[in-house]
Amino acid sequence: MLMVVNCSNCHAPLQLPPAAKSIRCVLCQASTLIADPRSLPIPSSSSAHPHPPLSPYNHAPPGPPPQVRGRKRAVICGVSYKNTQYELNGCINDANCMKFLLVHRFNFPESSVITLTEEETDPYKRPTKRNIRMALRWLVQGCQPGDSLVFHYSGHGSQQKDDNGDEVDGYDETICPTDFESQGMIVDDEINATIVRPLPHGVKLHAIIDACHSGTVLDLPFLCKMDRKGKYVWEDHRPRTGTWKGTNGGEVISFSGCADDQISADTSALSKITSTGAMTYSFIEAIERGHATTYGNMLNAMRSNIRNADDGGFVTSLLTMLLAGGSLGGRLRQEPQLTASEAYDVYKKPFAM
Repeated sequence: MLMVVNCSNCHAPLQLPPAAKSIRCVLCQASTLIADPRSLPIPSSSSAHPHPPLSPYNHAPPGPPPQVRGRKRAVICGVSYKNTQYELNGCINDANCMKFLLVHRFNFPESSVITLTEEETDPYKRPTKRNIRMALRWLVQGCQPGDSLVFHYSGHGSQQKDDNGDEVDGYDETICPTDFESQGMIVDDEINATIVRPLPHGVKLHAIIDACHSGTVLDLPFLCKMDRKGKYVWEDHRPRTGTWKGTNGGEVISFSGCADDQISADTSALSKITSTGAMTYSFIEAIERGHATTYGNMLNAMRSNIRNADDGGFVTSLLTMLLAGGSLGGRLRQEPQLTASEAYDVYKKPFAM
């Protein structure tokens, strides 16, 4: 029977081979040394049965959440479905661009960014259902007040019939790993339970989901309904069943590629030089052009970029550095969405990652 130990860096569970003296974590690459049990002190009676660790679902402390000043950690998934009938051209570009943005614009340590794409040679870094699940658990494990987390996904999204009555429209939203045909999709209920509900007070999570049918793919309680003039109202998406879909005191903000009943484009119409996800490109474009002052301005800028995709190329310095080759695309018909764990004034809340 294999022994299970926690990674000394990211605390992910690792299966230790028999007689091994160290093990390397496939997620963060840290090495964990295993002490010889014969050299360990004999526990006293008072420490033989230590108190179990506190549940991550403890009550949040009072007061406003602290500013982002702690650790930064991200999971980036780019799924291209190469050599299948579902192949997408821009998802790996999206993953590379998002990693560059987080590392060079928002100071995320490169060692704290896990990227899952089919280009990875490490089998644990490929975007299978199992690996995406492991990465999402790693993302929130051990998070503390002040931490900033990011989940970016670029790939196919879908819908399936809701079987527990927690969806306003009667459908669950899903994301599609490379092996979704054999292993199944990852449903919004699971994403919410893994990275939303456990989030403690003072931790902020941003999700950027570039997929079809992705408007409410994190199952967050509130959806920002904004018209083309920038006027908005928060729509309550809390389940009629009373199931809690919010956090444990933390804050989650999700930008998604389109509404639940729309599809997202994989196109060269925006960059004019290669295929990207329209939503990922417009997200980075808004930041590069200085529109990411508030969440409302950010959403407006992203929608404007996509609506005006045919009016001429606007390639940022960031994207120009990373992209090459491609052809022109057609007009896009999708509207990025903003959902959140709590309602707020989108034009007063500063954008911060």
